[in-house]
Amino acid sequence: MAQPLHPATSVSDNSPTAGRASSMLVCAGAGLGGLAVLAALALWFHYGTQVFFETIRTGLSACF
Repeated sequence: MAQPLHPATSVSDNSPTAGRASSMLVCAGAGLGGLAVLAALALWFHYGTQVFFETIRTGLSACF
């Protein structure tokens, strides 16, 4: 007789390290996003709005 592919009881990981890698990835992504925003604000305050937007527009046109 064929055995079922999935067991009747689910196996769950209740160890202290469960989900730690995904939360570390989320925190790292949030940190990188925050750094990008801070860098953009620093460039804005240093160069002014016109130069800032011109730099962004030139960079985007170079990519596409």
